[in-house]
Amino acid sequence: MKQAHAQTIIQEFEQYSPKHLAVEGDKIGLQVGSLQKKISKVMITLDVLEPVVDEAVEEGVDLIIAHHPLLFRPIKKLDVDTAYGRTVEKLIKHDITVYAAHTNLDVAEGGVNDLMADALELQDTEVLVPTHEDKLFKLIVFVPVSHADKVREALGDAGAGKIGDYSHCAFTSQGRGAFRPESGADPYIGEQGKLERPEEEKIETVFYESDKQKVLKAMFKAHPYEETAYDIFESAAGGRKQGLGRIGKLNSETTLDEFAEKVKEAFQVEGLRVVGDGSRTVKKVAVLGGDGNKYTMTALHKGADVYVTGDLYFHVAHDAWMEGLMMIDPGHHVEKIMKQAVADRLREFLSKNQYDTAVMVSKVQTDPFRFK
Repeated sequence: MKQAHAQTIIQEFEQYSPKHLAVEGDKIGLQVGSLQKKISKVMITLDVLEPVVDEAVEEGVDLIIAHHPLLFRPIKKLDVDTAYGRTVEKLIKHDITVYAAHTNLDVAEGGVNDLMADALELQDTEVLVPTHEDKLFKLIVFVPVSHADKVREALGDAGAGKIGDYSHCAFTSQGRGAFRPESGADPYIGEQGKLERPEEEKIETVFYESDKQKVLKAMFKAHPYEETAYDIFESAAGGRKQGLGRIGKLNSETTLDEFAEKVKEAFQVEGLRVVGDGSRTVKKVAVLGGDGNKYTMTALHKGADVYVTGDLYFHVAHDAWMEGLMMIDPGHHVEKIMKQAVADRLREFLSKNQYDTAVMVSKVQTDPFRFK
């Protein structure tokens, strides 16, 4: 039975949700246990509460990947007579590792905020609150004509050449290279001591900094030469903004009350709080998972008609109402949308690499609120 190592699983996950995207001071990464072990079963959850840990014990889970950190505030003591203390005790006793991806999963492409925007069918989305820039680089590599197509395809498959809605973008020019293999060389073309002038193609493409390792690894694997000649420059075209929240447009205008029903259906909630006249028109929508109170004015200034976020404060809602910004609060718990998406991504990786490690989604309800 080929079980994936915990480090292998987390390394793959961090390709999707890298730590550097997290807001400064956020409590992410390893929280409890060890990553130095093989994993038979992974569980994806929004929260790590005692019933979730009980579920993990019952299901034989070795690794929990959560969105909300278990260890978020400073701990002064671990009293095992409290629910919190018992939760940590059970994790340690049953050798269950807990790993958290919080704001980095919010910011990540395909993460919580993209999933929420997709659920609401927003179009032409942009980042609401920029926090990082994924720099754009230009890659130039020289390849023998016989392997040019192979290298070009490998680069594109690894993420190079993304321009707008196009992938595998590249420019190619032909010429003659020159090199002389010296003593100790094992050349793909030519002989030691003799100058070679092979027909080569110069491939130029671009890649984002977040894809650098994958792109270079793919290039070296596909390139036939013992020593690969290449250059990398930061592009003057600039990178792409990354950050919290998304803002985009609906396919067609609707009313606030009609859109509120869409939000209920998209996030599978029994009820929600709405600020604004239900008959007003909605076209441009801002969304931010979790507690988005401090970004309310950002949504207003970026032209949103309505702002969808959780945990709205009374006075924040008052201020938005007076400024004419409509708001919908479906609750903090709608971030649960990440559970199935993360599970699907990990299953794909494990299957592709022929690991027998299983992935499950927690079924425990962790939303503390209910509607009467």
